[in-house]
Amino acid sequence: MSVDTLPKTAAPEAGNMSRLAFRMRDYGIVAALVIIVIALSVSTDTFLTSGNLVNLLDQTAVIGLLATGATICIISGVFDLTASATLALSAIIGVQVGRVTDVYVGMLAAVVAGALLGFVTGTVVVRSGVNSFVGTLATSMVYRGLAVMVTGGAIVYPLTASAETFGMLTWPSLFGLTSATIMFVVVVAILAVVVSRTTFGRRLYAVGGNAEAARLSGIRVGSIHVTAFMISGVCSALAGLILASRAGSAQSTMASGMELTAIAAAVVGGTSILGGEGAVWRALVGALLLTLIGNGFNLLGWDTIYQQVLQGLLILFAVTMDRWLRKRTR
Repeated sequence: MSVDTLPKTAAPEAGNMSRLAFRMRDYGIVAALVIIVIALSVSTDTFLTSGNLVNLLDQTAVIGLLATGATICIISGVFDLTASATLALSAIIGVQVGRVTDVYVGMLAAVVAGALLGFVTGTVVVRSGVNSFVGTLATSMVYRGLAVMVTGGAIVYPLTASAETFGMLTWPSLFGLTSATIMFVVVVAILAVVVSRTTFGRRLYAVGGNAEAARLSGIRVGSIHVTAFMISGVCSALAGLILASRAGSAQSTMASGMELTAIAAAVVGGTSILGGEGAVWRALVGALLLTLIGNGFNLLGWDTIYQQVLQGLLILFAVTMDRWLRKRTR
């Protein structure tokens, strides 16, 4: 065989290996999810009970919403570390507005507050030009501080007369699932379509893949980033309403640190931390996987310290795999 033929035969093999690697990333996470489900089904008598499955999906709703918002931001090339602070402040605003008006008006106010906080976060990051990680970290501190100022550091409750209505997101709904789960599924389905089937979604990927090239092609990069932060803010507000509805109250410290878990779910699901690659369904699978791990540890009675170790290893593996895949495609 001549030397000239080696590159010709090696190139298709390299291409096949790259395609195989990408398929492993695409479907490996789903396979891992299925394996854990089978393992828990065999090792416990309670995993497949309707009560546990309903609880599992209900627990996934909060982290799933946050992970969806984080995924959309990461695809566009930015990070949002304000998610949990936005969650807390929006929930507090929702409760406070509900006290002076109506529960439904309060919930609407919480969602609007989440969108506005996302707009402020995006504007700060875009206008200042600072790295989104640093910018959103600083902004999250501001939001937490505002939450403490609004509440005076105390827990806020809805009026006694409306307390039952305020807990509506915990009520059973279709197929015995909670209203929170149904809301989560609907929101994620809508955002999945928006990201994968609309012009905005295509621009989102373009900006995350190469912001300068997107700008030169006429895309308003700043507007895309601000919109991504606003979507993340709405997702955070909805997650905050779920937590507040469960607890029957809101406080400034709620969901502290959960933004990192959301980013972890997005990354474990296969969304590239470098931007331009990912999907909403990946956020859903990543959130389900992390929730399943926690559920499994509880059912098996294992020490939760090892749960954190396992989650950390999963994140490290996902990031390493993403870096390796990018090298393979260069």
